[in-house]
Amino acid sequence: MTDSSEQERARVADEARETDREAEERAKEVAERIVAEMSTGEEVLRQLGLIYGGLIGVAVVMTQPFLVATNFDASARVSIIAFAVAIPLLAALVLVNRQEAFRGRRTTSVTVTVAQVIAQLAAFVGIVAGFWHIMWVAGVTFLVAGVVAMGVHSAGFWRVESPSGSR
Repeated sequence: MTDSSEQERARVADEARETDREAEERAKEVAERIVAEMSTGEEVLRQLGLIYGGLIGVAVVMTQPFLVATNFDASARVSIIAFAVAIPLLAALVLVNRQEAFRGRRTTSVTVTVAQVIAQLAAFVGIVAGFWHIMWVAGVTFLVAGVVAMGVHSAGFWRVESPSGSR
């Protein structure tokens, strides 16, 4: 071997080590960014804000026809009562969500967790009962579609969020 070929190999090895070091630094930066985003739960907060706001909007739209109604059947009563529970809780959760986003951390309050469950369940019941009031088949259809949609979202969420990304 000549000195020039040994020097060439050493130069290529140095370049490879430098490229490897740069790739490692980039990977660390990306990992740190992902960990920071996960620790603040920014995406979770965005999704919850969207859910709460959407449910409030649906509740307001669905309760408007009942404002002028004089006679309520059982499904209409259930819908109105469920929305009467859901709307204030969802509004409070929107405010908590904004505070969590501002502070960059989630609350650990059991009260908030209970409020989330009650608010979302009451909104769902209100929507199902509202559709049931229009036509019972529509209520059943929404109920079944809502359960299926929850399963689809859950499966998609876990598939995307799993460490391997392919469970």
